Amino acid sequence: MTPRPPSRRPSENRGQSAPSRPRRPAGDIPEDDLIYGRHTVLAALENRRSLNRIWAISQLRSDTRFQPLLQEAKARGAIIDGASHQRLDQITRGANHQGIAAQVTPYRYWDLETLIARAQSATSQPVLVAVDGVTDPHNLGAIVRTAEAMGTQGLILPQRRAVGVNATVMKVAAGALETFPVARVVNLNRALTELKSAGFWVYGTAAGEYPPLHTVNLTGAAVLVAGSEGEGLSRGIAQNCDLLVSIPLRGATPSLNVSVATGMALYELFRQRGAD
Repeated sequence: MTPRPPSRRPSENRGQSAPSRPRRPAGDIPEDDLIYGRHTVLAALENRRSLNRIWAISQLRSDTRFQPLLQEAKARGAIIDGASHQRLDQITRGANHQGIAAQVTPYRYWDLETLIARAQSATSQPVLVAVDGVTDPHNLGAIVRTAEAMGTQGLILPQRRAVGVNATVMKVAAGALETFPVARVVNLNRALTELKSAGFWVYGTAAGEYPPLHTVNLTGAAVLVAGSEGEGLSRGIAQNCDLLVSIPLRGATPSLNVSVATGMALYELFRQRGAD
């Protein structure tokens, strides 16, 4: 138990007002705690995302789309602050905030077993994405946005040597994370083994002399594994995949950005599924 501080004697600070708590500078909020932009914050509000504080210009606080949602967020404990464009520029460090920003609470990850069960109940041919060592939040956000848009049932992240879901990821995902489940696992190799046991076929994307993506039958329950920005798939993860596939490149560019490659691979998976 924290000891109670000693009582102040009546003679101390007599006639003086209590010192006020210093105000935190407007731009002193960690960047990973912030989301901003009308679409991103609106999606967070509509999906009852847990927010600590929201800053908005007066026009948005009275906007018919935002006003009831801001009141609901306030009722759940969020602090709603009026702010000018200049203050929002400070808070977001000059980003394109569109008149609104919010400080988020940490993302709540799904457990793997629940994610698998949810995916299998959604469709007869579920697709999950796993990422191996992606460290750039912009890449992860782009992967999430594409995966959700294509109809993927969820994403799996390792806890170590990889970026987690932070405000930058949320911003790049443009609201997709409000409805798209993400699981974070201690050991990605063990997670892939568990997915195989649940009936998923695991495909790893890799550069080199591997079967071209479009020549492989990708139907059925599938996990698409994407490697890190610099090294690609780690050796252990590559060995644990059922099959490594490649994306044929015809130009002089030797490789693709991981989020672009993942998007192309996901398109092929869902193209083969047709209307399912």
